[in-house]
Amino acid sequence: MSATPKAAGGSSDDHYSYRHYADAGVAEGFDSLRFGGPIGRYLLDTQQRILLDALAPVTGRRVLDVGTGTGRAAIGLAQAGAVVTGIDASAEMLAVARSRAASAGVTVSFERGDAHALPVATSSVDAAVCLRVLMHAIDWKQCVAELCRVSRWRVVADFPALASFAALESGGRRVANMLGAHTEAYRVMSERDVAAAFAVRGFRVVAIRRQFVLPIALHKAVGQLGLTKGVESALRSVGLLRLLGSPVTMVAER
Repeated sequence: MSATPKAAGGSSDDHYSYRHYADAGVAEGFDSLRFGGPIGRYLLDTQQRILLDALAPVTGRRVLDVGTGTGRAAIGLAQAGAVVTGIDASAEMLAVARSRAASAGVTVSFERGDAHALPVATSSVDAAVCLRVLMHAIDWKQCVAELCRVSRWRVVADFPALASFAALESGGRRVANMLGAHTEAYRVMSERDVAAAFAVRGFRVVAIRRQFVLPIALHKAVGQLGLTKGVESALRSVGLLRLLGSPVTMVAER
């Protein structure tokens, strides 16, 4: 999900996180790529449960979904009774989001905007949600600052953990980028660093959820939900989810 059309301090049109999602084909195929198949649907359901738990009770809450992409999180929150605005850099992704919301029969306000400088008044929403954005953003700390600025209560953000198998994939993508390949060379992040960025803005971490030990791409390649649940349950039982779980969803409160 893309973050912004322009980063604070200058143009970012050449950054992969903007170029990649400013493509109608990518936007149309995003949901299938990310949430298709049994593992993708499980990932989406898990994401939805985490959000609803973090923002409970959801009904009537004003929620800003930053980097909304095709609007999956925004639509799910709206279905649960929240008043949702979704912001994204990509007009192409937003077009898909509007179509998805109409098909779902829910009302979500979708706007094009900049995660580094949100077009939203200070403390004007109850909560801000930011999924799969910090890992791609040019200046992730500035994005955290903006999320905290606009939210009067909570911020929910996720990121791939530094201490996880995602670090291997991230490193591989960065090498591929240096060799000229067109890849999304996302960053992995430490929980300590993200929590510190929230603390600077007056927010404390109140909950952390980790989803998988093994890479999501591996689970998708196998495509057996029962096997995924069994393996991940076994790894969790010996404490590996706590040590190596990723992505991490962090809930911070003012």
